[in-house]
Amino acid sequence: MTTAPMTTAPTNATDSTARRPITVDIVSDVVCPWCYLGSARLAHAIAARPALDVAVHWRPFQLDPTVPAGGLDRAAYMLQKFGGDQARLDAIHAHLVDLGREEGIDFRFDRITRAPNTLDAHRLIRWAQPSGAQGDVARRLFALYFTEGADIGDAAVLRQVAEDAGLDGEVVANRLAGDWDKQDVIDEIAVAARLGVTGVPFFILGGRYGIAGAQSAEVLADALDKAVNDPVVNNPAARA
Repeated sequence: MTTAPMTTAPTNATDSTARRPITVDIVSDVVCPWCYLGSARLAHAIAARPALDVAVHWRPFQLDPTVPAGGLDRAAYMLQKFGGDQARLDAIHAHLVDLGREEGIDFRFDRITRAPNTLDAHRLIRWAQPSGAQGDVARRLFALYFTEGADIGDAAVLRQVAEDAGLDGEVVANRLAGDWDKQDVIDEIAVAARLGVTGVPFFILGGRYGIAGAQSAEVLADALDKAVNDPVVNNPAARA
C-alpha cells in the first residue's frame, strides 16, 4: 500500500469508470475539526463524481488517548495544549469558523465545554458499519461536538446517536458499559500508525493511495480519478 501524501492527480474520470467501485478509508478523530472539514470536502468530491461508486469506511484515530474516560475541561485543556497562548488559539478557531462556513459547517467552539476521550465514540462508529450507518453516526458525532457542544464521551449521548441511526440503543448501552471491541479499536489505531499515519484526516483510496490533511474537494476528486483508473486498484490480485 502506498501511503505517501498525494496532492495532485489526473483531472476527470473517463466514461470507462462509470459505476466502477472505489473504496475510501477515512482515518479520523471526531474531536478533530480538520477531520470534520475533510469529511465534508470528501462528500463534495464524491458528489462531483456521480459516475463513481464510492464506498466510504471510517477508521479510528485518537489525537490524545491520554484524556481520561470522564474527559477534561476543554478551555483549560486547549489553553495548556497551546502553551497558554489564548490569542493563537482564538485565531485558529476563527480561521476554522471561516473554513467551515465554506463547507456548510457551523463551528461553535464557544459551546464546547468538555474535551472527551473518543475511544467509546470510535467503538460506536465501528458498530454502525454492518448496518451501513457509519457515515451517519460519524457526521452526527461531529455536529454534536462542534456545533451543539455536546459531550460525545457520555454514554447517554452515544446511545441517543445510536438510536437515531437505527441501532439498538440498549445493545449499544450494554456494550459501552463493558469492554466490547475496545482492544480491537486500539489495535486498529496502531495499524494506522504502522502505515505511517501520524496526523488526521488521512484518506486511503483504493487501498493504495494516501492523502494527508483536509485537502480541497478538487484535490480529492482528482485523486478519486487516479485511484479508480489504477490497474492495481482495479485488479486486487495484482497486489499479491
